[in-house]
Amino acid sequence: MLPRLARRGEPTKTVTAPSRAEAETELAALDRAGARLVCWGEPNYPSALVAIEDAPPILTVLGETRLLQQPMIAVVGARNASANGRRLARNLAAELGQGGLVVISGLARGIDAAAHLGGLETGSIAVVAGGVDVVYPEENRGLYDALVRQGAIVAELPLGTEPQARHFPRRNRIISGMALGVIVVEAAARSGSLITARFALEQGREVFAVPGSPLDPRARGCNDLLRNGATLTETAADVLTQLAPQLGGAEPLRPIPSLAIPRAAHLPAPRVAEPVGDEDGAELILERLGPTPVAVDELVRQCQMSAAVVATLLLELELAGRVERHPGNLVSSR
Repeated sequence: MLPRLARRGEPTKTVTAPSRAEAETELAALDRAGARLVCWGEPNYPSALVAIEDAPPILTVLGETRLLQQPMIAVVGARNASANGRRLARNLAAELGQGGLVVISGLARGIDAAAHLGGLETGSIAVVAGGVDVVYPEENRGLYDALVRQGAIVAELPLGTEPQARHFPRRNRIISGMALGVIVVEAAARSGSLITARFALEQGREVFAVPGSPLDPRARGCNDLLRNGATLTETAADVLTQLAPQLGGAEPLRPIPSLAIPRAAHLPAPRVAEPVGDEDGAELILERLGPTPVAVDELVRQCQMSAAVVATLLLELELAGRVERHPGNLVSSR
């Protein structure tokens, strides 16, 4: 019936069902990759996702399928997140994990990566816009490997699919659909994270937003969400209190010894310090700065450059009028 149904929608459209041999080839590739298919209606299919109108009929899962049956919370935000935003996302995720929620996000750089890192000890799920075997962005390969061992990678698209712009909104509706609610930590006025929040509202999910400085463009999206009724979120308790009726007696999630890996293995290999004055190093620092002061030590940790290089770059930026110093070894952007 497939070719006939396709022609009803578009007379010139040719659609054919895959052959049994093609299906067996794909299943063999999944087996070699250590992945499996989870179909709509099967026990391991995420129960929250079943309820959305356009739930994907098949998901590819790499990692711990048991996590798909746990209550989940999505944490999303800006790719060019500030140092404070990344730290808050990581802390929120860790506390929410201890409160009984699996943290789900999109494996993007910035807030997504920080949220996955925070949720690794209790289980975290990355929903990707390509195949589960495609690492994107490449800088998150260390995090991807940790999620395969200790969490899960989920995709709607087949193995080997490279992420494209049109895939990300499709991915976002799965993130919100699998979760009880979506927390937006930082988001510009036209951020993709707001697409996830919109899907959450359409799917009847809770929307949480972390307030930010009106001077920081990365806070405009969150502040708009708050203006329109999102739950103001500063701590994990704000989320757990709001979701308490849905969580019921959910048990706090604990690290599983058989899956535990050394803390150092959670992180990608440290970057080699850029030469003093390197524009890339300066931009890396500026990306993490905003109107709210941040500790220099936090910049050193997140930028993965030596303290001496960070100090020199901060001095250059200060002399250029782009950075402001504050008491307590804190800095902010001007």
